[in-house]
Amino acid sequence: MEGQVEGQPQQEERAPREPNTIYIGKKPTMSYVLACLTQIQNGSDWLTVKARGKSISRAVDVAQILTKRFAMDLKVSSVVIDTEQVRSELTNSMNNVSSIVIKLER
Repeated sequence: MEGQVEGQPQQEERAPREPNTIYIGKKPTMSYVLACLTQIQNGSDWLTVKARGKSISRAVDVAQILTKRFAMDLKVSSVVIDTEQVRSELTNSMNNVSSIVIKLER
């Protein structure tokens, strides 16, 4: 591949990350709760939690922990579920992946 240095992964062009959005992955749940609390402490009146695939249950856990234990003034204002098409790195085929977006507001 032209322009690629050996040993370095090819970088994709990605859209810039949205402010006040926490992307849920494989880290422990409390790591994401802390990230959300940090956003709230910085003066945000709203917060979005996004996840795909197996991380959806962790995103729901984060939202529930925030609203029930730490930031009880936050309420879930909307939940959007969707299916996204993602290209598999192994087979180069398109796969359907479930996603969730949970919006929290004061």
